[in-house]
Amino acid sequence: MSKTTKIVLGVTALAIVGALIHITRKHNREKVLKAASDEGYETAQDVLFPKHTRSKDLKYGPVYAE
Repeated sequence: MSKTTKIVLGVTALAIVGALIHITRKHNREKVLKAASDEGYETAQDVLFPKHTRSKDLKYGPVYAE
């Protein structure tokens, strides 16, 4: 195989992998948004998807300022 053919095949393979990643992320995002819309506007996102909004600073219950 010539050097040009290897480069073309490499670029094509990278394009296919990039397209698959893009399609997978888009599908997952749409799945999350569909689940949120099925619940309605009243349900908070942190209740529906706790692992997506979890923060180290998030505290439940009363928080007293020091």
